[in-house]
This record gives sequence, C-alpha cells and structure tokens, in this order.
Amino acid sequence: MYLVEFCGERRAPAGLETDADNVVEMVTVAGSHVPVMMSQVLDVLQPHDNGIYVDATFGGGGYARALLEAANCTVVAIDRDPQAIERGKSLLADYPDRLILVEGRFSQMKSLLEPLGIAQVDGVTFDVGVSSFQIDDAARGFSFQMDGPLDMRMEGVTSEGLSAADVVNGLDQKDLAALIYIFGEERQSRAIARAIVEARLEKPLKRTGELAKIISGVVHQKPGRKNLHPATRTFQALRIYVNGELDELAQGLTAAEAILRRGGHIAVVSFHSLEDRIVKRFLRQRCGKTPQGSRHMPQDTGSQNAPSFVEIKHKAQRPGDDEVDANPRARSARLRAAQRTSAAPWPDDAGAMVFPRYSVEGRALS
Repeated sequence: MYLVEFCGERRAPAGLETDADNVVEMVTVAGSHVPVMMSQVLDVLQPHDNGIYVDATFGGGGYARALLEAANCTVVAIDRDPQAIERGKSLLADYPDRLILVEGRFSQMKSLLEPLGIAQVDGVTFDVGVSSFQIDDAARGFSFQMDGPLDMRMEGVTSEGLSAADVVNGLDQKDLAALIYIFGEERQSRAIARAIVEARLEKPLKRTGELAKIISGVVHQKPGRKNLHPATRTFQALRIYVNGELDELAQGLTAAEAILRRGGHIAVVSFHSLEDRIVKRFLRQRCGKTPQGSRHMPQDTGSQNAPSFVEIKHKAQRPGDDEVDANPRARSARLRAAQRTSAAPWPDDAGAMVFPRYSVEGRALS
C-alpha cells in the first residue's frame, strides 16, 4: 500500500479525494489561445504607467498583451517552452522596449531578472498548467485526442529529462499506479497501471494514441460525463510528473514573493485541485493564517515570520457563465490573489510545507 503526503496530510487510496469537475480538458477557441479570467487578473494587478510586471507563464501572450495595452508599463514574459518564446517574437515589434522575452522556468524568475537589472516588480501573474498551443500540437505528445509521440516535455522533444514514454515504460506497476493516483487523482489507477504493464510486455509504448486506447479499455465513461475522456486524468498525471509541475509552482510562488515590491500584487490562475491546494496553502501561510495542526504536522506556534502578503479575497474567484460559454477552458479555473506587504520574504525553510512530497514505500516520487 502506498501513502501520499500532501502539504502535511497523509492519505491512503481508500480515502481518495478527487474533484472530477476540476479536471480540465484544454480547448482552443477559434484557433487561438484564449487567456482565462483576463479582466479579473487585470483588476488584481492594477497595471500602471512605468510599472514592471512578470507574466510567468507567457504561453500565447494573452496576459502580457493585456498588461501592455492597459498601461505604459514593462512586461517580462517568461516561458520554459522555446516555441512559446519564438511565437512571442511577433509581439516585440508591437511593444518595442516594453516587452522582454525570457526563456526559462518561473521558479528561477529572480535569477532570470538579475541580468536585466530588475530587482523588484509591481506584479506577477501565473496561468498554471499546459497551454492550448502545446495541446494542439500532436508532435508535443500532450494530447490523448491526437496521435503523436508520447513525450510531454514542456521544454520540447529534444530537451533533457524523462519523457512520458520513459515513465510508462520504465516505472514498475506499483509506482506507476501511485503516480497516476497522486497526480491524476484517478480512482482506477491500479487497473490502468496493470493494463499498461501488460501492454508494454509485448512492445514499448511510444504513441499517445496507443496509450489512450489502453486506458479507454479500462476506464469507462460514466453517464452524464461525456466530455471527460477516460485518459484525461492519466495524461494529466504523466504531464505533471514529467515536468515537475507542482514543485515548480511552489518554487515559483516563493520566487514571486522575493521580487514583489511593497504593494505589488500576485495573481495565480490554476485549473485543478492539486495546483489550487498549493496556491491556497502558500497564501494562507504568507498572510499569517497558520492552518490548524494535526498529528502529522503540529501547529507552528513559534513562527516569527511577519505576514508577507495581505489577502485580497478570502475565496478563490471563478469565471462567469459568459466566459465559460465562450471559452470552455475557463470552466475549471480558479483565481487566487494577494498584495505584498513590507515584510521580508519568508526563508526557504518556512515555505517548505507548501511543497508536495510523495513517497511510494519510502521512495520519493516527486
């Protein structure tokens, strides 16, 4: 039996918590990337002339363009995907001297800004997860609806690191089931892992189409859930694992804390409960709202860290019905936001509890 430790809580498979409505299928609307909750993000960031803002997940450039249109400001656009940076070059002519494209991971934003001579910024926005462009390109291997190489690396198919094919062909059955269960919140993870292992005995799995077919033979759609493909959760799990997305998010939040000036704003749009838990816990912690202790994580009553953020709204904001109708990708979106105080950034060890830690019989999975 494997145990999961997430933000200090240990859980076993029998007690699975899953939110099927928050598993998002990425949708491209009218052939282009549609930024989610754009107006709410701008309301949070309050762009002003001469301000400096970081679009930590540049993607299709929607948030960056909106910020540049809203004020005579500078936007540093970061993306780990070299294709996103290449696409973004078309925007440089529209916003000379105001848009700066940076290839890299947002967890490293502080070091990425240093060569630019930028130590503090007025706002940081995150649109977490995979982009529509990545989903729509079969060659990237993110989609279960289009056949392509089973890759899923956000830096590209020629980058270093494990591909999704390496994972499904290399992990043993128990670890593969744990991965799918933890990162995909998939109730049928054991059956899926067993089917994958049986299939790879005949030949290695190399294509998204063959993996999706194997999963579809195990996971059957429930009545009334026609829009949720049987492979949705497993593909999500593989993508998150391959790209280290949850650790990346936690590190990105602490990096944003370090560079935001007093009065600056952070806006984070997430699409499923795993991401949202990290964002929620980080902001609650940094706002001085220490969670109640448990037998696994006693309450910290001796912390001397002053709140580094002030909550803007207690609950996550959700998109309106009109936006969801126009852009189905927005259906599962949540926006959490906060304003930076004058307090020093919390030390790295103070933020450790927001990092998800997973183990399979004592072996680290993340």
